Amino acid sequence: MDRNVTMQPSLELWPIGNCQVSGLLDERAGLVWGCVPRIDGDPVFCALLNGERRDAGVWRFEIEDQVSSSQHYVRNTPILVTRLEAKDGSAVEITDFCPRFERSGRMYRPVAFVRIVRPVAGAPRLKVTLSPMHGHGEHLAETTSGTNHVRFLTGDTPLRLSTDAPVGTALAGKAYRVESDQHFFFGPDEPFSGNIRSELRQMEEQTRKYWQLWVRGLATPLEWQDEVIRCAITLKLCQHEETGAIVAALTTSIPEAPGSQRNWDYRYCWIRDSYYTVQALNRLGALDVLEKYLAYLRNIIADARGGQIQPLYSVMGEAQLTERTADALAGYRGMGPVRIGNAAYHQIQHDCYGQIVMPTAQAFFDRRLLRMADDRDFASLEEVGEMAWAMHDQPDAGLWEFRTRQEVHTYSAAMSWAACDRLARVADHLGKADRASLWQERADTIRATIDREAWVETPEGGHYGASFESDYLDASLLQLVELRFCEPDDPRFRSTFAEVEKALRRGEHMLRYAKEDDFGAPETAFNICTFWLIDALARSGRTAEARELFVTMLGHTTRSGLLSEDMDFETGELWGNFPQTYSLVGVINCAGLLSKNWNTVR
Repeated sequence: MDRNVTMQPSLELWPIGNCQVSGLLDERAGLVWGCVPRIDGDPVFCALLNGERRDAGVWRFEIEDQVSSSQHYVRNTPILVTRLEAKDGSAVEITDFCPRFERSGRMYRPVAFVRIVRPVAGAPRLKVTLSPMHGHGEHLAETTSGTNHVRFLTGDTPLRLSTDAPVGTALAGKAYRVESDQHFFFGPDEPFSGNIRSELRQMEEQTRKYWQLWVRGLATPLEWQDEVIRCAITLKLCQHEETGAIVAALTTSIPEAPGSQRNWDYRYCWIRDSYYTVQALNRLGALDVLEKYLAYLRNIIADARGGQIQPLYSVMGEAQLTERTADALAGYRGMGPVRIGNAAYHQIQHDCYGQIVMPTAQAFFDRRLLRMADDRDFASLEEVGEMAWAMHDQPDAGLWEFRTRQEVHTYSAAMSWAACDRLARVADHLGKADRASLWQERADTIRATIDREAWVETPEGGHYGASFESDYLDASLLQLVELRFCEPDDPRFRSTFAEVEKALRRGEHMLRYAKEDDFGAPETAFNICTFWLIDALARSGRTAEARELFVTMLGHTTRSGLLSEDMDFETGELWGNFPQTYSLVGVINCAGLLSKNWNTVR
């Protein structure tokens, strides 16, 4: 018997996608999560959060007397191959992907999932379960079928399965013998034009070629190339290409810890998370993601009209993301609630101004870009800087998005400093001496304020605190070096690092903070914070320790090579939404920092 059949849902998931839609497959070739018509849409495949109703909201292939399954990606692509084997040695291979390639002068990325089943040994008997839902798990899709297709009524987005498999048998969920390759295209409710066998094989080849050429353009470190490439591909899948928005994760409501109620919808574009994503991909030379995201930011800035920037928006740039619960879905392992929308959109988080200015500043210097920034962009960016200046010493919810308290958070103030500092550099580059002087004066004032208000005197000498009002610590203080607010050998940073490590490190893991919040004390480590720890160790000269801890963290990745948001620091089990862009950024950044130089093999 397949050892996975009776297992409860886990985060051993394999993403596929095309920057329009995405899906997550489990270890038994089940498509258990996938939303239409885009990443933040209705999950027609929702079995991941559907409790005991695991045959609803899923697309699964099984073979009779199945005893094992194994999976891998086609090299340097998000094309997944799953091999299912039966007790008698018969086997099939299932290839899953979402088409993505250039066609007719533009990128072809339909709202579609392609699955190709290939018998590779013996005489396997295949069973197909295809039960899409709509209304966030409230209704099974009604079906009508034709000779070579099945139509599914899924709310406002009807879908169609086109196939050369026997439609009646497949629709009935009956096992049947597979003697030749079978091809499945689940997409828009429109007739499939052309021969499905040859068309899908061509799509497979063109999609493979697109991704492998994209990866070929990455400037990867010498060591940990496979890990970095997998993270880079997955980060690109988190971009909604139509607008350039980058989502924080592909899922909603995977709890940060068992039964914690810390269940949030991450299928939106956080300005903060996106900043870290484009920063990491930029280090690899993936300028296409940066360029599209900068276009998204320009629209956000224009819509704000010099006013407050929200911490997050929808992938279409919509500002209102009203939070509600999807009561028909039981939640991951039955641990609801399942939330749709995110109330953090109306929070005050002042760090977002720096996170808009910093990636945009590159566009004034980087001559590789198709569209470099100009004086008009600088004028718009100054409006963002004005907000950073006005809010640098005002309370906010902070990067950890506290829902019931506000303070002047050091990280937010440091991001405001970074906004003014980078604007001064851009102004100088543009020959605007008076503006450069103004922004530098403001940066210096914010620096002095942070040094005065965030510094906590102790018998040992002192350290920066997480806020101006309190002396507690959080892991974001380790970012002061990354922001260039401090040098690694600055005594103030060294003492702060020592205190943060002592207060928040739990063996091989790092908490974001230890202080109780709206839901009590944190129960899991925040993976990006562990990578910030690794970064700080390396920059402080503890390179061997940093490498050891980095390798340990890579040992916690899923078989797909990815990480979620959180990790149980006792058991190492992954929790939180998946795959989490923050965590993948940590892999890329630390690999680049710790890898041996390419010159060592030349």
